[in-house]
Amino acid sequence: MEMTRVFDLFMYAMPTIITGVIAYYFFREHTRNEDGRRRFLLKKDLQVNAMPLRLQAYERMALFLERITPSKLLIRVTPISSSKEDYEALLIQNIEQEFEHNLSQQIYVSDKCWSIITASKNATIQLIRKAGLSEKADTANKLREIILTEMMERRAPSDAGLAFLKEEVSEIW
Repeated sequence: MEMTRVFDLFMYAMPTIITGVIAYYFFREHTRNEDGRRRFLLKKDLQVNAMPLRLQAYERMALFLERITPSKLLIRVTPISSSKEDYEALLIQNIEQEFEHNLSQQIYVSDKCWSIITASKNATIQLIRKAGLSEKADTANKLREIILTEMMERRAPSDAGLAFLKEEVSEIW
């Protein structure tokens, strides 16, 4: 008799237990889906707000690379004296100032892109220093001439950075 009573209680409780288990899994799955939906919407909103900032950063980095292209740099920065050392220092200082002005843009571009931009800057500085070491460069104007001649023979270091920048921006779209 006792066993049948326990069995009856179990049979009466069985639908409640099954309903409870189903409700538990349903609400757990519903909560996961809602969390996922909220994360998706939040990420979507952040992306909408961040996209203009990222594009602006790419624009500024493209402008930086264009401004440090030796042929454009030499036109924009004219020598103040005939000393090649002073002119070399002025060119390098100009590049460094441009770079420091755009340092904050690194948070909007990829690490690889930032590394390539930094490498382009360093290669441009090396090119100027190498030209300054030339025995032919005895005045600021002669230094300008040597750098421009060098640019006619090969591509500017900033061209590689600009090409990578364009490629990375095209992947965003």
